[in-house]
Amino acid sequence: MRCPTILLATFMLIALPGPLLTAGENVTREQAISALHRAVQFFRQEVAINGGYLWRYSYDLTKRQGELEASKTTAWVQPPGTPSVGEAFLEAYRVTEDTYFLDAARETAAALISGQLRSGGWDYRIEFDPKDRRRYAYRSDDHGENGRNVTTLDDNTTQAALRYLMRVDQTLAFKEAEIHEAAEYALDSLLKAQYPNGAWPQRYSEFPDPGMHPVKQATYPETWSRTHPKKDYRSYYTFNDHTINDVIDTMFLAAEIYGNARYRAAAELAGDFILLAQMPEPQPAWAQQYNSLMQPAWARRFEPPSVTGGESQQVLRTLLMLYRKTGKKKYLEPIPRALDYLEESSLPDGRLARFYELKTNRPIYFTKKYELTYSPDDLPTHYGFIAGSKLSEIRAEYRELLADGPPSQSTDRRTNRRPSAKLEARAKAVVESMDERGAWVETGRFKDRGVWGPPTRVIQCRTFANNVAVLCRFLAAGE
Repeated sequence: MRCPTILLATFMLIALPGPLLTAGENVTREQAISALHRAVQFFRQEVAINGGYLWRYSYDLTKRQGELEASKTTAWVQPPGTPSVGEAFLEAYRVTEDTYFLDAARETAAALISGQLRSGGWDYRIEFDPKDRRRYAYRSDDHGENGRNVTTLDDNTTQAALRYLMRVDQTLAFKEAEIHEAAEYALDSLLKAQYPNGAWPQRYSEFPDPGMHPVKQATYPETWSRTHPKKDYRSYYTFNDHTINDVIDTMFLAAEIYGNARYRAAAELAGDFILLAQMPEPQPAWAQQYNSLMQPAWARRFEPPSVTGGESQQVLRTLLMLYRKTGKKKYLEPIPRALDYLEESSLPDGRLARFYELKTNRPIYFTKKYELTYSPDDLPTHYGFIAGSKLSEIRAEYRELLADGPPSQSTDRRTNRRPSAKLEARAKAVVESMDERGAWVETGRFKDRGVWGPPTRVIQCRTFANNVAVLCRFLAAGE
């Protein structure tokens, strides 16, 4: 197995003192930095596998999981896995300028590079055991041409990894050749995977034939099957789990970091796809996924052709973002009628159905046996068939942007003020809740064959990233 040649920094040994705070004491800048060191050292030395991370670990680190159970030689790409932890390291470096945190961020970048596929992006997981690696077509290996080579855009997987590599590349002034090349390779892959109409698939291992994907406006199918057709849906134009939305965000970030107009053009082309994908009356919102005919189509057995009250809200937020980035009012034009429709479609409790039947607009659900139904009384528990409503917030943001126009694109986020009392209290709670190892331990659960087990003591990467973010905000506010 050939690994990337990025030099991994030797761990700095930090003396771990006793409790960082005494009763009644406010947290100081020095104590916050010390807490960051303890937390990052614990993750680097005790939790990491070659700079990569999972989602959760048992208190004693003997059990570990990503979305699924994982071995000691597996890392997870899908957030809140490896890129989320790396972003925490990078933010700690940004606010402290302490190279210990930058070294940690570079190790995590190396882990992601070792898991980059020949197709350009990432699978949900990275395997480091030499035998397991042979099952994947990793770019950094001399073998694996016939291994799994499926780039996934589902659940912000490739997008999160790529955004992280781009930020590390920028922080290092584009001088780490392997990081820079890996980011550019992934970006080039995403450009090739974009359909002529601006959409992206849920995942891919090869690039589309433009002739098979004509640019069309969304329409309703004349009929649709009430039973799952067991077709491969991965090439469909996909909003499910915010797939296209996350790629748009990634492309705008790439344009800002590298100054390459191709990335901005790809983001705007995807915005134009959103305009094409808005369904006509009587349901002027969006489907989870569309086939090449630009008609709503089945994905998994509990994701029918429909108009969605879930993903449509994220699509609306993306249109607002597109307007803020470009100043083009065409991205605001679909919003009022979509909001009106979704508000009128709200359930009695104010929430939205995940799926509305095509044309009739009746909320549709599934039973635990995956039978299509109009009743929410026997829902499977692994999936959100009812979505919370953020429509009032989206409408308020729309009206504000319509009145004030797009904001200036200033990137100066310095506050130059003291931390608020609320932020000080949160930073203090974060420091006080750390154990003697530098770990944040909490009550959580592990999944066993898809079923949540009993409560136990766990260490979670999401909590690590959130707590590091609190400490970084505290430090930044005091600059």
